[in-house]
Amino acid sequence: MIEPQDFDESSLLSTREQEDVLKSIRVSRIIVPILLGIAAVGYLLWRQFDPEEFAAINWTSHTLFWVSASLIILITKHLAYATRLRVLSEGAFSWRKCIELIFIWEFSSAVSPTSVGGSAVAFFVLAQEKLPTAKTATIVLYTIVLDSLFFVSSLPLLYLFFGTEMIRPNIQRLEDIGGWGFYFLFAYSFMAIYGAIFYYGLFINPQQIRKVLKWVTGMQILNRYQPKAIELGNDMILASQSLKHQNFSFHLRAFVATATAWSCRFLLLNCLIIAFITSMPLDFWTQFELYARLESMFVIIAFSPTPGGAGFIEILFRGFLVDYVSSATYATVISTIWRLFSYYAYLLAGAIIIPNWIRTVVNERRNRKKED
Repeated sequence: MIEPQDFDESSLLSTREQEDVLKSIRVSRIIVPILLGIAAVGYLLWRQFDPEEFAAINWTSHTLFWVSASLIILITKHLAYATRLRVLSEGAFSWRKCIELIFIWEFSSAVSPTSVGGSAVAFFVLAQEKLPTAKTATIVLYTIVLDSLFFVSSLPLLYLFFGTEMIRPNIQRLEDIGGWGFYFLFAYSFMAIYGAIFYYGLFINPQQIRKVLKWVTGMQILNRYQPKAIELGNDMILASQSLKHQNFSFHLRAFVATATAWSCRFLLLNCLIIAFITSMPLDFWTQFELYARLESMFVIIAFSPTPGGAGFIEILFRGFLVDYVSSATYATVISTIWRLFSYYAYLLAGAIIIPNWIRTVVNERRNRKKED
């Protein structure tokens, strides 16, 4: 059995936190999201599935071409994330190692909407790869800023082009958009504030952020979070010192890789909808508006209470895209294939890669201890 003490003591996480991380990425965690996904698809098939419509789906060369295109985009997305990791690590990892680590990162995000979170897993994983503490903090914390920057900068531009239609179909005024619109604004505001805090901490005044975190968690009700808050402040200081020495090219390459990866997430679904909805216009503006809707949908479902949005996304899918995919049967087929490619594929890959990665890291640690 693999124990936390088998891992590097220089890890940024305490022994208890290492235990939480190991639990969060164990392969058995795939059971819950898979069951939720199956339950959601089963419910949709029971309520909305039309056998005649399904039988009428033509698996033509057009369908196969666009499904294949979605797979290529999926691979491109993964490589873009790997490129970002290689840029932020300044070449400390090989391309193969970057690709492997992104699989682990994506797996942890897919199964852990918990207090452990993807960032804690990233700290833990990178620490086991003999990466300096400052560089580990830089990669994890700057990734948060880059992801937030992509959404905070792109969504207002999309709104200028498409207005409220980018959030829900057939809505002409913002005040008529209802609960989803308010939820979208809440999610966007949260991302903006969250990203701004980390940006300020990394590029302007990390010492001040550390003081604020220490002061806020000094209140009795939040006192138990103070050690983690102080640790986060220390990590920001380390990361800030590292980022000060980077040139413009470093930041540009990191952001371009981030924008490419996120764009591919949504373009993948563009391709799947084109594959099955043969009447879908292929002109730039139609596809661009669909892309805007998909990005808005992601912002709303980003705060799903289920692991990776399993079950939640499948049920909400048609409501967001009813003007593009009017058939409930087609919506179920498209959303199921989309989730198989972009979500369940990472569960499967993680189930294969993570046990081997843990064994490799543990064996290296044990061999080093024997040599010492």
